[in-house]
Amino acid sequence: MARPTSSNVTLLNAELELGGEWGGSAPADAAAVIERMRRACLADVALLSDRQPQRLRVDDKSGSNPSIWLHTDKPTTAWINVIVGTRDWCNLAYQFGHEFGHVFCNSWQRDAKPRNPCQWIEEALAEAFSLRGLRLLADDWMRAPPFPNDAKYASSIRNYREALVTGYRKTAQEQRVPAGFSAWFKSQKPFLDEQGGLASARGAVLTMLDLLEGDPAMVADLGALNRWPERSGVPLHDYLDFWKKSCTDLNAPGLLPARLGELFADP
Repeated sequence: MARPTSSNVTLLNAELELGGEWGGSAPADAAAVIERMRRACLADVALLSDRQPQRLRVDDKSGSNPSIWLHTDKPTTAWINVIVGTRDWCNLAYQFGHEFGHVFCNSWQRDAKPRNPCQWIEEALAEAFSLRGLRLLADDWMRAPPFPNDAKYASSIRNYREALVTGYRKTAQEQRVPAGFSAWFKSQKPFLDEQGGLASARGAVLTMLDLLEGDPAMVADLGALNRWPERSGVPLHDYLDFWKKSCTDLNAPGLLPARLGELFADP
C-alpha cells in the first residue's frame, strides 16, 4: 500500500540535515559534497516514487559499515550513517551515494529491513547507482568545484571510482560473469539466496552499472522498488513481477526489471 509524502518535496530538494562529529571536516563543507553527490546521482532521472522522504539526514558515525538507520521516530526523515575521515570527500561521496541508492529504492522507512533471497539485487543496484553518481560528480566538480581553486580534485574522484570499478571487474572475471550473466547467477544462486549483502553481489555490480549508465530511464525504475509488503523476501520471478507492476502503478518506464528478466533468462 502506498504511503504518499508531500508532492512538493522530492529526493532532490528534501532538506538536508547533518549530525555527528565529522572529525576535522567543517560540516558545511561535508554538506556541500553531499549536495553535489545528490545532484549527480539524480542527474536526468525522473523521481516517481510516492515514498520520497521530506527530510534527508546524514550522520558521521564510528563503526565498520555505512548504513540506513531504520528508526521509529521522525517517520518522514531518511537517515543515512557514513564513516569517513577528515575531508575524505571521495569516500564520503561514495558511501553517501550507495546509501542514497537504498533511499531511492524506497528502503528508508522503518519496515525496510533487508530480506533474502533477492536483497543482493538491490545491493548491486545501489552500488552501481553510486558509481554512476561518482562519474557525474567528477565531471561537475571539474566544471564548477564546490571549493575555491579545487577543480583538480575531480581527478581524485575519477581515480577513486576507477579503483572500485577495477576491483569489480576482477571479481566479475574470476566468477566468469562475462561468459553469461544467467550462468553466473545460477552458479551463485545458493550463496546469493542466503547472503544478501554487497559482498555476495560483487560479480553483478558492473552489469548493473552498464544498465544504469546506458539509460536514465532505467535509473528511474529504481523508484518503483519495494512498494509491496514482501519487498525482497520473495523468489526472483515474483520479485520482478512485483517490480513491473509497481512501475506500471507509478507510470515508470519499466525497462530495468524487464531487462533484468531477460538477463536472468539468457541461456
